[in-house]
Amino acid sequence: MQQSGVPYFSQWETPGMTLPVLAEGWQALLRDPLWRHSGAATIEEYARWAVNVCGMACLKMILAARGEIHPTLELARACTVYGGYVVNEIDASIKGVIYAPFVRFAAERFGLSAEMMTGVETSAIPEHLAKRRFFIASVYSGIRWPEREPPSKGGHLVLVTAASDEIIRFHNPSGHDEASQADVTLPLAVFDRFFANRGISVDA
Repeated sequence: MQQSGVPYFSQWETPGMTLPVLAEGWQALLRDPLWRHSGAATIEEYARWAVNVCGMACLKMILAARGEIHPTLELARACTVYGGYVVNEIDASIKGVIYAPFVRFAAERFGLSAEMMTGVETSAIPEHLAKRRFFIASVYSGIRWPEREPPSKGGHLVLVTAASDEIIRFHNPSGHDEASQADVTLPLAVFDRFFANRGISVDA
């Protein structure tokens, strides 16, 4: 399967931060030298948000494919206004991305045709990509190590750019190296072990 030609962006401004984040938690991001590129006002704001913006990284890649570059946290703030994220100021938790408000946000702010989808069989992803160019899929974040057995499905978003009856290709915002970041290809059966059968179909 050929490369997608879709620009890749990590959910961290420094793509190599994945392993430190896995080892230390979000505090590792307080060492990200490129944090200002995110659009955050402070490095603390960046570190708090970056662990929650896999969906915004997918949106950033979709928009970049049509020539627009938007800072990730600017997208997250704008999506929050629509209810796409719920921020709890008491315990500093962030919940999201929430699909229905995200679809509305993508349509109204960027003119994207998007649809929230549940009950999606892995084998049906090629059919959905025939109707819309992209599919933001909910997978277990450990898909970066496809040889491992996931303890659950879902919780992390990746941008699917192509699929056939046997192979799927995607960008993973939290891949830990080049092979697990851009234009990752996996057998559809392997992807199925991580896929939560839900996501967002998007046409740019």
